[in-house]
This record gives sequence, C-alpha cells and structure tokens, in this order.
Amino acid sequence: MSGIDPRIARGIRLVVLDVDGVLTDNTLYIGTAGEVPVELKRFDVQDGVGLRLLRIAGIGVALLSGRVSDATRIRAAELGIADVIQDPSASKLPRLRELLATRGVRWEEVLYAGDDLADVPVMRRVGLPVTVANGVAEVRAVSAFVTARAGGSGAVRELVEALLHARGEWDRTLAEYYRERGGDVT
Repeated sequence: MSGIDPRIARGIRLVVLDVDGVLTDNTLYIGTAGEVPVELKRFDVQDGVGLRLLRIAGIGVALLSGRVSDATRIRAAELGIADVIQDPSASKLPRLRELLATRGVRWEEVLYAGDDLADVPVMRRVGLPVTVANGVAEVRAVSAFVTARAGGSGAVRELVEALLHARGEWDRTLAEYYRERGGDVT
C-alpha cells in the first residue's frame, strides 16, 4: 500500500494503538524475581518519539490492549499517555466506544493500529485502520495502510510520520519538537 489518504488523515483526532505486536514485538518475558511474578516487554524508543510528535501536532493518543500488564502501564506513564485500556477479555470494541463517548470523538476521527484477530472489529469501525508488517492476514485485509516495519521495531514511528506527512504537518511538528529541546531548525 502506498501512503495515507490526506483527506482522511486531516480528520484524525485520536490515534489508538494495540500494544502487543504493535508497540512491542509480541515477545513476553515472564518469570519471577524471587517469588514475585515479573513480565517484561520490549518497546522501541523511536516509537516513543513518534508518539510525542503526535501530541505536538495536537493529536490524542490512547492504548487499547487485550492484556493487563504492568509493563504497559509503566511505558504509558513514561510517555504521558493517560488513556490506557487493558481488558483481559480483549473486548476492544465496547471499551473503545466508551472512550470515544467520553472524549467526544467520532469513529471516523480515529486511527487504530492493530495486528491480530481481536483488533478486526475495531478496525472495521474506525476512519483509518492501520496494521504493522507482522499483522495477520485478516487484519491486513481491513487495513488502509500497512507499515513496512514490524511492531516493536519502529512501526509506530513509521505510521506517525506517514500520518503527519499526509496532513501536511511534518515540518511544523518537527520544528516544534526541535524548539522544545532548545535546538535551531535552520
């Protein structure tokens, strides 16, 4: 698939991401530290910068996971993401419906990125369904955009860049990002 349709991109107000397989590489490290259960996940730092770029552009970010995980909660807090839904039943559609009602966002104003079967019902409803290179066939079939990178390996950063370019906001957002860090953009 080529790029993101600029007409659709300009209407996006909220980016919602699945976690496992999109923000991570789908690997879970599960064990114990003494007798305390521990779960570790691998997140890509460039994806985190991409999420900061979305916030600079004025686009909201939410996480919607079918697993409850402290690692997800901790990473969301690091990134300043307040809307984190972790539903162990993976009933994503009703949970996202509640979030949209609370935030006053319409389905067509949502970009959702998923990679597996539990994501399909949500992807059929949103304005811009996206998957990562490792998305399963059923998810790819309902996606308007497929990243070249796999989840957990910069796919989120790639989709953020594609979205901001399609909206014509890449240069302005990047300049603001540099300004926040005290840099000169010339």
